[in-house]
Amino acid sequence: MPSRTLEILVGFFVCLGLAAVFILTFRVAGLNGVEGGHGYTVTASFDNIGGLKPGAAVTLAGVKVGRVRNIGIDPSNFEALVTMEISDHYNNIPADSIGKILTAGLLGEQYISLDVGGADASLKEGSKLKFTQSALVLENIVGQFLASQTSKTPDKEKQP
Repeated sequence: MPSRTLEILVGFFVCLGLAAVFILTFRVAGLNGVEGGHGYTVTASFDNIGGLKPGAAVTLAGVKVGRVRNIGIDPSNFEALVTMEISDHYNNIPADSIGKILTAGLLGEQYISLDVGGADASLKEGSKLKFTQSALVLENIVGQFLASQTSKTPDKEKQP
């Protein structure tokens, strides 16, 4: 009988460990909703979103205020259309705020940072950010630098 009790106890701890790993996986992956569980959706158009993915953070002054919910293509202008869910706790963000795609660290994940504007009206359900700044793609910057270095012509004239 003592071995049966030990087996049940070990099985219980294994199940508890699996449940803890399952919960931790969802928290790290960021699949939970916005703070408080309720929020409003805001959209923004970007020329280039780089490596932005659904589930990425939306921050305001470094504080997480929401998440990216959906990314698609706007058929009218062929820009990336990003749908964000902002927590109801932050319902007074000015309507003329700027959405920027930034990178956490040099090669980290990308997120959207909101820079507040000065409008009296606030963002609400279905609002669209008018001002956006696309992601800086490291490959494009390196390519532009290399192209500028190879296209330079020497200023010195040949001496006879």
